[in-house]
Amino acid sequence: MRLDLEVSRRFGLSRRAAREAVRGGRVDVNGETLELPGAEVAEGARVDLVRDRPSRRSVRTRLAVLHEDSDVIVVDKPAGLLTVPTEARERDTLWSRVLQYLQLRHGGRPYAGIVHRLDKDTSGAVVFARNRRALHALQDRFRSHDIDREYVALAGGSPPDSGTFDADLVRTKELRRTVARAGEEGRRAVTRFQVLERVRGAALVSIRPETGRTHQIRVHFSAGGYPILGDKVYRAGSGELPESAPRQMLHARRLGFVLPESARVSVEAPIPEDFRHELESRRRGAERIARNDEAGRHGSPSRPKRNAPRDVRSGDARASSKPPFRGAKAGAPVRGARAKAPSRGAKENAPFPGARQNAPLRGATRSAPFSGPKKNAPAGAGAFRSRDRKGTTRGR
Repeated sequence: MRLDLEVSRRFGLSRRAAREAVRGGRVDVNGETLELPGAEVAEGARVDLVRDRPSRRSVRTRLAVLHEDSDVIVVDKPAGLLTVPTEARERDTLWSRVLQYLQLRHGGRPYAGIVHRLDKDTSGAVVFARNRRALHALQDRFRSHDIDREYVALAGGSPPDSGTFDADLVRTKELRRTVARAGEEGRRAVTRFQVLERVRGAALVSIRPETGRTHQIRVHFSAGGYPILGDKVYRAGSGELPESAPRQMLHARRLGFVLPESARVSVEAPIPEDFRHELESRRRGAERIARNDEAGRHGSPSRPKRNAPRDVRSGDARASSKPPFRGAKAGAPVRGARAKAPSRGAKENAPFPGARQNAPLRGATRSAPFSGPKKNAPAGAGAFRSRDRKGTTRGR
């Protein structure tokens, strides 16, 4: 159960008052002060409300804190924000926001040791150390890969249900990283994955990297032919067209570790809105495709063309080889035709253009034959005089 709900239930507080008590540092769980209202409380845990404890300083910040104690702070990094400054010395980074948060909350000169980082367009959980002892311990955990990490991603195409990428990585001039060729020395990189769900044009994949190389997940999936949707750097080598996505669909969802003389820390960063929107859109697309396939298997009749004659739509008569003019009604003569005069070049008794027998030509007077008709030509079958290169007369 959530901590704020448990406090509200046990001590008869409103939900809002319970949240404020937790955020103010007046609630202990098993002797430890917790300040996250959404923290999960195990059944049977001892929960104490210290009403006269001075409230800790509340901080308004753009930072989403997932976990905080005296050794570490774990935050949820949004996409589009650098983890640490580059050579350009950017001022607004995740690291600077953590420092500002710690300074406003605890005062003094804050410390936030950098342990690892995420790419700018990758979102999810990032841990910072609050003292040097915790920094060295965390660095040892990451170096020995004794860290529980899970990413989720939308990978293009149709990857297998599960698998492992085990391919060394090297630097290149064209791309920042790529898979090493045969005989080329690189840094070992291993990525395990499992498909969670298949959607239109992609798959939702759970990824657990066993090593922590730069851009490892993006390079491995691109080299395997399943690039991360929205990745503008590592799509070129896949041979596929770019997919429309607001950014690279990669999110660090879970992070867990144990420090010496500390309880295990395990956090989960919720999937951000842009990722969920892209996933839902592709789910709907997959459902439409499935419905169309199901209709095709049951032999559902296809929709008739808009310009098809009525007899074709109903199936009562054979279709004409040519459709009527746009907007013409069934059985109606062509606009501009004289009364009882079929359209120019129409077949006998046919309202459609293209026939020639017994059709008076435009401009001819009814029952007035053209001077010099062909031999055996029927009366009234006048024609404009038109001679071809051989000198023969032809109708137009």
